[in-house]
Amino acid sequence: MNAVATQEPWLHVVGIGEDGMDGLMPATRAVVEAAEIIIGGDRHHELAGAVGAERVAWPSPFDALIDRLKSFKGRRVVVLATGDPLWFSVGARIGRSIPASEIVYHPQLSAFQLASARMGWSMADVETLTVHGRPVEQMIAFIQPQARLLILTTGSETPGQIARFLTERGFGQSPMTVLANMGGEDEARFDGLAESWDHEVPPFNTLAVDCVAAPDAALIPRVPGLDDCLFVSDGTMTKRELRAATLAKLMPMRGALLWDIGAGSGSVAIEWMRAARYANAIGIEPRADRRAMAAANALALGTPRLRLIEGEAPAALDGLPAPDAIFIGGGLSAEVFEAAWAALRPLGRLVANAVTLESEAALIALHAAHGGELVRISVARAAPVGRLTGWKPAMPVTQWSLIKR
Repeated sequence: MNAVATQEPWLHVVGIGEDGMDGLMPATRAVVEAAEIIIGGDRHHELAGAVGAERVAWPSPFDALIDRLKSFKGRRVVVLATGDPLWFSVGARIGRSIPASEIVYHPQLSAFQLASARMGWSMADVETLTVHGRPVEQMIAFIQPQARLLILTTGSETPGQIARFLTERGFGQSPMTVLANMGGEDEARFDGLAESWDHEVPPFNTLAVDCVAAPDAALIPRVPGLDDCLFVSDGTMTKRELRAATLAKLMPMRGALLWDIGAGSGSVAIEWMRAARYANAIGIEPRADRRAMAAANALALGTPRLRLIEGEAPAALDGLPAPDAIFIGGGLSAEVFEAAWAALRPLGRLVANAVTLESEAALIALHAAHGGELVRISVARAAPVGRLTGWKPAMPVTQWSLIKR
């Protein structure tokens, strides 16, 4: 039996801390000292000291990194990263483009581990987030009573932005701690409350937040079914109870993509993204005013990555990345369904809601042709009837759902 030849690793991705070369294990330090080429940011090169390799800065744009790395194949190459290279760091980006057999990772203590130790928090009980180079608003979805958050920040202004988000939502009494230069000679700590935060902090820092809710704090869980009043809307939106039922059939999953056809105020797409880590959504909406409302709602509710495009299905669907789930909230027709169904990934979920008799007839016909589940949902709310109280029914909704197998 012939042995299978394997590619010798030529690329080492090394995590380095504020203590520089002194903090590396002997074997890792030897790798850095033997490198022909070292790639990293200015800070990383400073931490690596007087190692005599050719120094290369992060390319601009950063997406050019992979091509630059591949051009060095055959030489001894080290990429320097902060802490653990595979935890919200460059190592994961490299690993998606270069075979694992060609890479050796050398992790260092991450900023999250160091921050947990400084705070005395169990890492099993905290949410670890990054807004480094990403929209700060995405942390809003994690503001919950008694939640503990560790956040890699974008810069010195980020803690103040997060303090404002907390205060606006009734979490102003939340203790905040900024930890900077952890593990180095210049380690610093800044403590305060969100509502009175006024510290000037170093640009490279980690923020710890212990969320404390006031009696009137906004309760915005990640479970679908947010109160309708949390969305800016012109009244045309998937209401709370129906939205929860719709999301249950769409089944949000980590990293999955939703097409929200006829997005309106964006309520379904936003709740989809809130419900699962790294879930993405594309909202297709022809009206500019509604796209503006959806964008505002996405920022306010912590899903700034919601992508909104102008157009109507099926034409607007051309060229979009294949979805894992599709919601058709408006503009249903046989042509829209056929285009959406063709694009849907295997095991994808499709849900369509209808209110009018015409759209209900279309759902019934599609159900007869393609199967799936057809249900009618009725909701009534208690409302004043003179001096008494009675039930005020909303328009019933017919819902069709099916899975692509």
